[in-house]
Amino acid sequence: MKEVDYIIVGMGIAGLVFSKTLRDKGKSFVIIDNPNQGATKASGGVLNPTVLKRFTPAWNTVEFVSKAAPFYESLARDIGQQVLSGVAIHRILASIEEQNNWMVASDKEILSRFLSPEILKNKNTAINAPFGLGAVTQASIMKPYALLKTYQDFLKNQDLYIEAQFDYQELVVTKTAVQYKDIRAAKIVFAEGSGVVHNPYFTIDVSPHGKKVFVGNKGEYIIIKAPDLKSEGILKGPVMVIPLGDNLYKVGASYGRDDYSTTTTKEACQEISAKLSKMISCDFKVVDQVTGIRPTVKDRKPLVGCLQSTKSVSFLNGLGTRGLTMAPCLAGHLYHYLENDVQIPEIMDIKRFV
Repeated sequence: MKEVDYIIVGMGIAGLVFSKTLRDKGKSFVIIDNPNQGATKASGGVLNPTVLKRFTPAWNTVEFVSKAAPFYESLARDIGQQVLSGVAIHRILASIEEQNNWMVASDKEILSRFLSPEILKNKNTAINAPFGLGAVTQASIMKPYALLKTYQDFLKNQDLYIEAQFDYQELVVTKTAVQYKDIRAAKIVFAEGSGVVHNPYFTIDVSPHGKKVFVGNKGEYIIIKAPDLKSEGILKGPVMVIPLGDNLYKVGASYGRDDYSTTTTKEACQEISAKLSKMISCDFKVVDQVTGIRPTVKDRKPLVGCLQSTKSVSFLNGLGTRGLTMAPCLAGHLYHYLENDVQIPEIMDIKRFV
């Protein structure tokens, strides 16, 4: 019988970050993960502190950003590989009105940290931006697929990662412990993303108001080759254009609410390509397409904590489109609740739906 402090189910960004949090606190764990599931590996990998559609700060962005940067720097030291890189995000401004709105937004207390007040003149003839560009500061980018693979290997070398589909029927839960096959632990944390809809311990499928609490949101990206685009930063318009190197760019994403299908679609490719054609004037070729199911919640806030009175079973889920930015902070809240009985902020607490 193997004994650990924690079993973690799922290793997207939520499971990865919580496992590092445990490691930093000297707690033992094992991760059980089906690597074919999850949204992290297909995501854009951008940590953006703002909502560029409306020129507003993302929810709780100051706390999330302040926790994310040092966390990923520490992770990079653990695995011996750079995780985050600073990057410029250039928002295409579509009109004089948007220019004015950008300048007003950049003067506000929180946004002044993240938005440059200067309207940049577009000097790239391949980009359609006659009204200029607004620049986001303090943005970062990572390569999620590469990070997950590196961290997976890091854990495998320490016998801390099991690649398998989790079988809920094999889980035995008591008030003080859990057992899964030949693994005994004090606690189990479900960080399985959209897979939570199959979890019998997730007992709040419908809220007290009769609406679904958890809604999978399918996102698709296309990978394009565009030798004449020559954009080093991230470009944001109707879609986001993320440079990958070698004239390749990741472009998207689509939004398919309550869609749990895992195959890419011609419709999403056409939709993204049409939006991209409004942003750039150079030729491009679609060379690949990827998809993932974002774990989203009806009130657009995460699901952190326990549904039952016991702390044996808990959840870290609902990170939506900003999981890379939110995960370090949320993992900290969950850890301090489970280990030190520090209450999770109500707006994040999964019990708000009970």
